[in-house]
Amino acid sequence: MENDAMNASTFTPLYELEKATRMKRWWAEATNAMRSQSVWITIAVMMTVTLGIGWLDNITGFEVTWFVFYGIPIFLAVWWAGNRAGLFIAVLSGVVWWLANMSTTPYETQLGYAWALANRLVYLCVVVFAVTALRNKQEADAARIQMLEERRQLEKDIVSVSEHEQQRIGQDLHDGICQQMAAIGCAARVLAEDLQAQGIQAAHDASLIEASLRMVVMEARNLARGIFPVHVDRSGLAAALEDLGKMMSSLTGIPIVVNDCVDVPLDAPEVSMHLYRIAQEAVANAVKHSGATEIQVAMKLEDEMLELRVEDNGKGMRPTSRTRSDGMGLRTMHYRAQALQAVLAIETQPQGGTLVSCRMNLKDLQQLKHHNDHEEN
Repeated sequence: MENDAMNASTFTPLYELEKATRMKRWWAEATNAMRSQSVWITIAVMMTVTLGIGWLDNITGFEVTWFVFYGIPIFLAVWWAGNRAGLFIAVLSGVVWWLANMSTTPYETQLGYAWALANRLVYLCVVVFAVTALRNKQEADAARIQMLEERRQLEKDIVSVSEHEQQRIGQDLHDGICQQMAAIGCAARVLAEDLQAQGIQAAHDASLIEASLRMVVMEARNLARGIFPVHVDRSGLAAALEDLGKMMSSLTGIPIVVNDCVDVPLDAPEVSMHLYRIAQEAVANAVKHSGATEIQVAMKLEDEMLELRVEDNGKGMRPTSRTRSDGMGLRTMHYRAQALQAVLAIETQPQGGTLVSCRMNLKDLQQLKHHNDHEEN
């Protein structure tokens, strides 16, 4: 019984929500259909409704008033055809009310009846202006929402193009330049072996050239791996972060410690890529701006909350940077966090240094993935 009561109490709000959603959708469709028609069609329909209300007002007499119902065609006329159509229907409603109640009016003089008509016309005009303000607000809100959606789509496209370009450059660097330099290194090694076999002193120089080429190839591959981390997939984010730490340490000479990185199985590869890029940008900012001597990267999972942390022991953030995003990198980090429905925080530590944390709920991530899959289908 208790389960049935709980199911019923859960079902009722869901049913009401679905019902409200259907009504809202129906109203939007009706509004779009009427606004796409000629204004005169709306005026003709509202005139018919107004005359029908006037007929009911006439047969029921003055004691049963229908005056408030004249607001319905006025509201629809303004909402669908604009304020001029609403003013026309308002004046028509006043005239219809005058004629419908003329034979049963309790006013002793025509002046009193005319004064009552003037009061009602003022009320009807107020309805017109109120609905006009409501329509203008609704249109402004719709335009603002559309602008925000277009901005979000533009940001998404910019990040997507940037991601594809990075992948292309990384792939070209790995498959093109790295392979050519590796081939040159092989040729230098063969040359060194030939010169050594002939007892020529230049064999040592050739060996040094081959060793230098091997180091350059390794650095180029590490760089390509940072630009295009091919192994950031469903279960390779932790390994990608470890490789990021090793690569940045070798390139900058700053110790980058990657610890406590849990291997979280993420269903969408773009989620892993977003988190990797946030960590990459945070590490790069710490290297360039903080003057840190050590950077720590960690990723923890507690009660469905996944947190990515990048912490350094540098000089911290400038006060102005706490309230605004100064660079493209910070704005991109915020966008990536927004795309994951995550919370990105950048703050100065009490003991010095900067902490960049990105917290996200895996349940919200699953709902976002299902929503995106539904939109794609």
